[in-house]
Amino acid sequence: MTDAIHPQDITGLILAGGRGSRMGGVDKGLQNFNGLPLALHALMRLGPQVETVMVNANRNLSAYESFGASVWPDASADFAGPLSGFVAGLERCETPYLLTVPCDTPRLPLDLAERLAQALVNDDADMAMAAAPEVNAQGQIELRSQPVFCLMKVTMLENLVAFTHAGGRKIDAWTNQHKTVLVPFNAPQDDPLAFANVNTLQELQNLESQPA
Repeated sequence: MTDAIHPQDITGLILAGGRGSRMGGVDKGLQNFNGLPLALHALMRLGPQVETVMVNANRNLSAYESFGASVWPDASADFAGPLSGFVAGLERCETPYLLTVPCDTPRLPLDLAERLAQALVNDDADMAMAAAPEVNAQGQIELRSQPVFCLMKVTMLENLVAFTHAGGRKIDAWTNQHKTVLVPFNAPQDDPLAFANVNTLQELQNLESQPA
C-alpha cells in the first residue's frame, strides 16, 4: 500500500496546447469566462490543491506566464494532442505525482486532487482518472471517464514516451495499459457542471449563464 499523497507531493498541469479548432482557431485558454481567461480560472481552482502549477501551451507563452506559472510547450510542433502535454509536464515535474486538467473547464472540482489521490492510494494504482455524469445519445445520464483529469506517478514518463513515439495519441489507449482507477464525481453535493468544458464560443456563453 502506498503512503498517503499530500498536496506538496503533486504538481498541477493545465493543458492549453490545443489548436482551438472549434473556436475558430483562437487560443482557447485565453478566452474570457466571467471576465477572466479560462486557463486562469483553472489555475485559481487547482493551485490551492497542489504544490505548484505549470501550463502546457504552444502559443502566446508570455500571456500564460503572466498568470505566474511556468509554461512549457510540447516537444513536437505539430499539436500532437494532450499526451504531448503529459510528456512535457512529466519531464519537468519535481514532485512524485502529476495532475493534469484542461484549460477549458472553469468549474473543475476544488477537491479534485484530494479525491484522485485517495483513490490512487486505496487501489495502489498507477493513475487515477475522474469520471462524471454526462447525457448520452439516448438522453440518459451515464458516468463517463474524463481522461484529461488524470493523476499519475512521474515514473510513468518513460512508458509514455515510448507509447507516443510508437504513434500513440489517445489517452485512454495509454491508461488502459496500466492500473488506472476511475473516481466518480456524481455525489449529491458535486457540481453537475464541474467537468463542463467549452469548445465553442456559444458553449462558453451558455456556461457563463449557468448559476454557480
